[in-house]
Amino acid sequence: MSTKTPSELRDLVRGEVIIEGDADYEEARSVHNGMIDKRPAVVVRVMNAGDVMATVNYARDNSLQLSIRGGGHSGPGLGTNDGGVVIDFSKMRGVRVDPAAKTARAEGGTTWGDFNAATHAYGLATTGGVISTTGVAGLTLGGGIGYLSRGSGLSLDNLVSADVVTADGKVLIANEHENADLFWAIRGGGGNFGVCTSLEFKLQPVRDVYWGPMFYEVEEAENIFKFYREYIKDAPEEMGVFPAFQIAPPLPFIPEDRHGDMFIALIACWSGDPEDGERQFKPFHDVAEVKAEMVGPIPYPAINAAFDGLFPPGIRQYWKGNFVKELTDEAIAAHVQHGPNAPNASSTMHLYPINGACHRVAADATAFGHRDANFSMVILAASDDPADDGANKKWVRDYSDALAPHSEAGGYINFMDNDDADRTRANYGDNYDRLVGIKRKFDPDNLFRINQNIAP
Repeated sequence: MSTKTPSELRDLVRGEVIIEGDADYEEARSVHNGMIDKRPAVVVRVMNAGDVMATVNYARDNSLQLSIRGGGHSGPGLGTNDGGVVIDFSKMRGVRVDPAAKTARAEGGTTWGDFNAATHAYGLATTGGVISTTGVAGLTLGGGIGYLSRGSGLSLDNLVSADVVTADGKVLIANEHENADLFWAIRGGGGNFGVCTSLEFKLQPVRDVYWGPMFYEVEEAENIFKFYREYIKDAPEEMGVFPAFQIAPPLPFIPEDRHGDMFIALIACWSGDPEDGERQFKPFHDVAEVKAEMVGPIPYPAINAAFDGLFPPGIRQYWKGNFVKELTDEAIAAHVQHGPNAPNASSTMHLYPINGACHRVAADATAFGHRDANFSMVILAASDDPADDGANKKWVRDYSDALAPHSEAGGYINFMDNDDADRTRANYGDNYDRLVGIKRKFDPDNLFRINQNIAP
């Protein structure tokens, strides 16, 4: 029997069913990006896989848009919609660690802060992102780039199994042995194929790391980029490091008279023996004079929260991203021209390395389409003030346009914004046609379309 009304849906689920007019509707409809102002008809704060199944059936049977929200960090606000249904996983954030097997299973709403706190107790970790409030599921399904990528691979390379509710309202186990085509597709194909209610990861021994940002005069930018280009080619895989343009926030380790100044920074994480960290960081101190830094041994979960203060919930944000094979002199010149114009301390460019272990996975082993890229670049502008939106977007677009001739046609789907639909095929790369076939099998009517969509 079809479920026609929110009242009928309430009878089927254990979680909250929230509609406009309810006391917590305004909170329930919000996502991390303050630019997004949408009003779904129904938000369901699911408590278990059964709630997800019932809500998927409700959306399908009533021909309503369906959004899936884990951490809610999607730049274009894909975790909400106008007039449709939202599956909100904020009440499903449990993590179960098996220290003997070195695995952890995370529920669909788990953030990387939740995950890292649970696994750190056992001296274990896997590749996550750089903001602790980011959702595990969303980051992983799109790829999963973080400090540990060069040594441990992408987050999706560490995914061993997932429970997926498909468009017919059934729950499937997806792994190498069951529904292997679905498992292939969700590792890089995003949320196109169903709703992941839980994800199981393999873990590596990581407890404390040697980490920190190092700030150099912005005039050293060309020098830093050229050093980084050569250093990262054969750096130890325990080293995750990336350059960034950063306006100095008012932090104690930065001289007070430099607060608000633009710097070029290297943010580095050594996940080998922390006692070897100082030696491993020596090249970063030799390349140019470090004007401010905060480096040293630190628990791994702490580094994932280091930038949270620059990226709070509700901040208005706009993104662009490209994959990069080679950091050419021409690309460096474009970075040097545009990066220092970042409008505020919450606006930046990061150039993440994705070589090392990421390259040891075959291009067709998962749906992630750009195994030959060496870097994933993101340009982000963010501000609390709506009056800044125009200038912020212009800076991002001008910067991205200048780098486009020196980048791949495709970019990381987790860095796409709502005006990037024309890049979809390029973003998924050579695996796109196979993804379309799997989409037709599991979601022929495109119920899961509020994403970087693969049309069936």
